[in-house]
Amino acid sequence: MAHYYSLGKIPNKRHTQYRQENGKLYAEQLFSTEGFSSNYSLLYHVHPPTVIIKTEEPYDVSPKAASDNILKHRSFQGFSVQPNADYLKSRKVVLFNNDVQLALAAPTKGLEGNVFFKNADADEVIFVHVGEGTLKTQYGQIPFGYGDYLVIPRGCIYQIEFKTEENRLFIVDSFSPVTFPKRYLSRYGQLLENAPFCERDIRKPQDLETNDIKGEFLINTKKKGLMYPIWYGYHPFDVVGWDGCEYPYAISIHDFEPITGRVHQPPPVHQHFDAHNFVICSFVPRLFDYHPLSVPAPYHHSNIDSDEVLYYVDGDFMSRKHVTKGMITLHPSGIPHGPHPGTVEKSLGAKETLELAVMVDTFHPLKMTQEALSIEDEGYALSWIED
Repeated sequence: MAHYYSLGKIPNKRHTQYRQENGKLYAEQLFSTEGFSSNYSLLYHVHPPTVIIKTEEPYDVSPKAASDNILKHRSFQGFSVQPNADYLKSRKVVLFNNDVQLALAAPTKGLEGNVFFKNADADEVIFVHVGEGTLKTQYGQIPFGYGDYLVIPRGCIYQIEFKTEENRLFIVDSFSPVTFPKRYLSRYGQLLENAPFCERDIRKPQDLETNDIKGEFLINTKKKGLMYPIWYGYHPFDVVGWDGCEYPYAISIHDFEPITGRVHQPPPVHQHFDAHNFVICSFVPRLFDYHPLSVPAPYHHSNIDSDEVLYYVDGDFMSRKHVTKGMITLHPSGIPHGPHPGTVEKSLGAKETLELAVMVDTFHPLKMTQEALSIEDEGYALSWIED
């Protein structure tokens, strides 16, 4: 996220004395990625962000593979995941590999009071399918709603507050930095004119609140598949100001401008985010191809070196039958897939699609958890048989 931003009060020059009204120094914190060799921000705390007063034994939250059968088309009913009042326990990993974890969540409550979360392992991309609320961080607050991607860099302490009891989230944990595709960027980092979104679509933190509070604050910190309950002596959101290029932000799937052509365009035109060994794409309402003999439905294709995951959000899908909201399809590398029988002919002459979906393509095979198997649609692998 290489776009400079500043919020609150900061000194004129970094790494210099910056004092409070009582004469004490503010505690400067460098929040950096890839050591000191990439993006960073500088935050100024009322109290040092290092005052740990208590620790508890970590507990295992790592996903476990439930099957070795990875060469099979599968479908899962995402809305079958049961609601849970505990935000952290509501997050159910369904697919994973060494690069990424894909989870579903139906929290009825967020993280509030003196309880916080920090993912020290992964950047998080939280897609909001149902619900609205506010993401609260050391950097400020970000209101969110239906269709928003919340992009939270690893190590960012946050709370999440929901205005609604019914909430549905699709969560991507990336073990590498989540960025915008390089082909959308100038060599200086600006989004190019031909990119499907621009800087105006990026919603940055606002309403910075400085909580100068002493007490006991639980920061649940996830690292290497373990959750560490760590208690701090001061409220972590005691920042008076910050600046830099590494911070959480929101961007809406509804602001993604589709790229179309005379004939069917390949999936890379839908790419929204980039990461190591996987990409995230947004399929949005768009006009169909306008060649007089065009075939709007996607052609059959072989995933030679990538697993394809589609999370269905809303609208009609010309290439699939019996699609439901929150449904996930997994088409693994090694076997071809394509439109269901009858959908190609049905698509001919169609002028537009109102589909809305999030796609994750990984370049290493995904494994399934027991949570995935418990919501699987049996028989999906045979759904290409002619009626």
